Formats: sequence, C-alpha cells, structure tokens
Amino acid sequence: MTTALTATPLTADLIRGALDLERTASGSLLPHRLPASARAQNTDGQLAMAESQPSGVRVVLRTRATVIELDTVPTKRVYVGAPPRPEGLYDLVVDGRPAGQGSVQGGHTLTIDMAAGTFEHTPGAPGTLRFDGLSGSLKDVEIWLPHTETTELVALRTDAPVEAAGDSGRPVWLHHGSSISHGSDAASPSTTWPALAASRMGTDLINLGFGGGALLDPFTARAMRDTPADLISVKIGINVVNYDLMRMRAFTPAVHGFLDTIREGHPTAPLLVVSPILCPIHEDTPGPGAADFRDAADGRIRFKATGDPADVAQGRLTLRTIRAELARIVERRAADDPHLYYLDGRDLYGESDYAELPLPDEVHPDAATHRRIGERFAEHVTSTAPGASPTWGSSL
Repeated sequence: MTTALTATPLTADLIRGALDLERTASGSLLPHRLPASARAQNTDGQLAMAESQPSGVRVVLRTRATVIELDTVPTKRVYVGAPPRPEGLYDLVVDGRPAGQGSVQGGHTLTIDMAAGTFEHTPGAPGTLRFDGLSGSLKDVEIWLPHTETTELVALRTDAPVEAAGDSGRPVWLHHGSSISHGSDAASPSTTWPALAASRMGTDLINLGFGGGALLDPFTARAMRDTPADLISVKIGINVVNYDLMRMRAFTPAVHGFLDTIREGHPTAPLLVVSPILCPIHEDTPGPGAADFRDAADGRIRFKATGDPADVAQGRLTLRTIRAELARIVERRAADDPHLYYLDGRDLYGESDYAELPLPDEVHPDAATHRRIGERFAEHVTSTAPGASPTWGSSL
C-alpha cells in the first residue's frame, strides 16, 4: 500500500545558506546568495548567474519521513563547442552523515557561447527529486542543492510531518571567494572544499564563493557586514588577476575598504584573509586569463594567461605580488586588530600538490583537490599547536 505524501510549504525557516529568497512569478522560491540590495547594484551577468547558484544552500528539516520529494526547476548550462555537462547533484545528509544523492531532469537551459560572450535562456518544466527507504526515526535531514545549477524550489512532499530543524548551536562560518570556493569541479555540493571544511570544523556554512565574482565589490562587503556570523574568511586574488581588473594602486585600498566594511558589522569576529592557492599560469604572468578551446572537442577547455610579465613593474598584478601585498596589509592591520589573520593559499595547495594533483584546466581544482584543500583549511584554523597561526580553535 502506498502512503500518500503531504505537501509542506517551503518557507525561510527550512532554508539555510541563502541570504535572500525570491518569490518568482510562477510562485517558486529562488535562493540567492546576495541580498536584493546588492543584486540591484550589480551589472555583471556572470556574477548574477553565480550568486543564484546555491553553493552551500540546503533544505533543512526534522522529520520521521521515509519518503521525501522535492520539486525544483534547475537551470542547466550548455557550453557551445563543449560536451554536455553532467547533471547537477543533490546531496542527502541525515543526522550529519551522507545518505544519498539524486538529480532532477528537465528545467531551464542556459546556452553559453564563451567565444562570443553570449547567453541564451530557454524555459523548461519542473522535475522531481525523490529519496525513499529512509528510517522512520526522528532525524535531521539536509538536502544540499546543486552548487552550480540555479535552482528554483517548487514543492516539498513527505509521508510524515515536517518541522524546522531549529538552531544547530554550531558557529556560523561566513566565507567569500572565487569559483574555487564556489565549488568549481567538486564532485557534489557537500564536497566543495568549504562544505568539507565546515563539516570538519563543526560550523554552519554560508558560502559566498562566486565563480568569477571575488572582485572586492563593495556590495559584497556590505552583504557580509550585515550577515550574522561567528567566523569570517575572505579568499582574494585569482579573479582580480584573471580579469586584469586593477593595478596595485587600486588593489591595496580596495582590500582595506573591503575589510573595513566587514569590520563595521563584525568588529571582533575572527577574520581570516586567505591568499590564492598555487596557479602556475598566473604566478608571475598577469591577466587577463583566456579560455583555450584547442581541446574543446575532447571535453577539455583550459585557461591561459595573456598578460606581459614586464608590466608587473608598472603595478600590474600577479598571484605572487598579491600574496605579498595581502600579507603586508594583514600584518599592518593586525597591530590594531588582534582577531585578524592571514593564510597563504599555497599552504592549502602548493607546488608539491600541483605535481601530484595538477589543475585540470590550469585554474580550477578537481574533486580530490577540493577534499585536500578542505581538510587542510580545517586543520589549519582549528590547530592549537604552539605557534600555530591563525587559530579559530577557541571560537569553535
């Protein structure tokens, strides 16, 4: 005998990791990772797409249900000239442990022509994610939404009542970074490096990692200022270089301004500035970065640096110069801010790691590297060994 499923309204108390929930014209709920005030000031289509992709966002509930269905409208990306992308994954986590995965068929399609710089949106229909065979005991359930698929939430159905999971009691970790923090080529939404680190540290993650969007935007700093958090980290550098966005003269005050804004809302929270992980193409060669389509037919798109190293003398940025400047900025500010720390990104992924686990496209880490970075980050910030710096151990 089949048990009838009962619908539960999707409301804000069932969603974690989003800064805003937009009610669409069709009535579905669209999670955003930037508030409406920030989105109103953004003019970049890449950032608009990235912030609507729910990296770190999950549906969280407490229930005895053995069957859970979630209707969504995903937005699938198609890149002209490249093989089809795999379906976005939803990770089921029950009482803190992985319990299943699934995908949703259908949805909208976004066709991207990187060479031409064009986007074409084709509307589609909702699909259904189903998890069954679950234990009938009372449990905390998390459904991690696909980290690189914009996902509208349409309906939630279960075979037992649902309630909000309530306050976990864990510290809230607010993190900002680039596509590497967003999830790039991680295996699934709960195995991006920030998600893995959050699990190891016992924190609730709010991930403001935006593919192509870690550019020291003031509206992002204000969003972080206004978001309650116990621990904060900002990973700065790779996008500033591969967009060739600014010179050193602009970079230094922009970093100060970004940190000043965060401190307006979080004057004493542990704040960690993380410099870029190793990326050989941009270590000593400025941007802009460019896609290399020579192997696109084989499913491989790589990136290359197109700047002139000689321009570094005139203030053009590389990862090496950015690391040195970030270390200097943090050292100077830490004299008046004892809760400010610096982490060299090469401690998370450096030369020996590149030799063992090279970046497949020369910029983004693969699934194994995400795991390594997440483990190292958690180990670093929770270490209580003498001389360890920084440490969040006392705050966790």
